[in-house]
Amino acid sequence: MSQKINDVLRNECQVTLETLTRINTPETAELQSKLAWCLGSYDYDKNPSGLYEYGVVALETLKTLKAANPRKVTKKVIDGLEVGLRNFEASRN
Repeated sequence: MSQKINDVLRNECQVTLETLTRINTPETAELQSKLAWCLGSYDYDKNPSGLYEYGVVALETLKTLKAANPRKVTKKVIDGLEVGLRNFEASRN
């Protein structure tokens, strides 16, 4: 698996975490902490499995938040995370 693909996923998860933190709803608090933990874990051991797992959850959360309040979540954040997840999936096969 390519380190570059993993790093792109890591960076998109970081942007996602920053977006969720900025919005800061009680419903996303647990997801924020799990994403933050996975980012730290990836930086330590370079294992992207947690980033992928919570990236998928975060993507659905971002889409839900955008549907409810379109100005709070940009299309760029959602598209970036989708590309990161899709490239990671492709690299595993």
